[in-house]
Formats: sequence, structure tokens, C-alpha cells
Amino acid sequence: MVEYSTVIAGKTRLGVASRGARNRLWTYDELTAELPESNLPTELWDGELTVAPAPSFQHQEISLRFYKLLDAWVGRKRCGKVVAAPVDMVLTSRRSVQPDVLFVSTEQLGIIKENVRGAADLVAEVLSPGTRRRDRFDKRDLYEQHGIREYWIIDPEAQTVEVLSLEAGEYKLAGRWRERETARSRLLEGFAVPVPALFSGA
Repeated sequence: MVEYSTVIAGKTRLGVASRGARNRLWTYDELTAELPESNLPTELWDGELTVAPAPSFQHQEISLRFYKLLDAWVGRKRCGKVVAAPVDMVLTSRRSVQPDVLFVSTEQLGIIKENVRGAADLVAEVLSPGTRRRDRFDKRDLYEQHGIREYWIIDPEAQTVEVLSLEAGEYKLAGRWRERETARSRLLEGFAVPVPALFSGA
């Protein structure tokens, strides 16, 4: 197996040439059977494998702050499980993504196998320059389509937190919060995150 990679639109796009075939379209099961594990953000979009550069230090700080707050709250309520990237959320045989943070409710724990086989209840993405468009538009549409009940978009550049709530199959803006404000979940009643706690650790 020969690996090759090219940089397209600011992303590293990894392909694998096997028996002379390039630009291969994968299923998730083929991917896990034939390629080694990776800590790089690796996703499958309609069978196309994309690998982005490792997130920045700031991105990881913010992501882990959100994870810790959500995990502590869920732990107290004993209402499910929370995990931080990298973990695959497999939505179809040719579509898998790695949200920065995801929550699976107690009622849905059966979707947790070696990875998450189905739609989590809540996902969060921390925007980066290279993923901003995909997170805001492509993933928003994907998560809506697959019935993820709440989507948190954390934007370090704008210093904002947006929460999208699924209503009648469509996302509605539950709120957009800025500095000195507190973001609140509609799905998890009582879960709230002070915006400064994410961006400055205060």
C-alpha cells in the first residue's frame, strides 16, 4: 500500500493507492481494517478521506475546558457519557466525523462500541481557520440531517458561543453569547457555561 498526500484549500488530503488505484472512496469498515490509527483529525465524507493538521494549542485548551465542564455536569447528573476528540462518530458507511466534544445520553448508550455508531445527542466544535467553513456550514447541515439534538459552535476569533437546537428536524438558534455572558443548553436543562471560562480559563 502506497500513501500519498496533497494540500488542498488549507487541508491535508490523504489518499491511499492500493493495487494501482488512486483517489479511492472508502467505507468506514475498510478504513479501520486497512489503515493504522491516527491522532490527526481524520474524517470520511462520502467515502473521501480527509486528514487535517493537528489542532493548535489554543484550540485544544478551549476544547478541553468545554469537555471538563460538560463531563463534570453529566457526571453529577448521571445522565450519559462525554468524550473528547479524537473519536469517530460513524453516521453512515461512508460518513464519519470527529467532533471536538460529544455527549451520548443514557438512553442512547447502545451506540457506543469501539467508536460511536450513530448520532450523539450533543456535539461541540471549536472553530479553527482551516475548519471554520466546514464546521459552520457542512457539519451544521450534517448534524441536522442526522438528528443531533444540540450543536455548540465555539468561536475563539469572535469570542462567541452559539447553541443550535433541533426543532421539528431543523436547527434553530437557541442563543449566541459573548464576553461576560453565560451560554446555556436547551437540551440539558441547567447546564451553563460562562463564556470567559472557555476563552480565558477565568
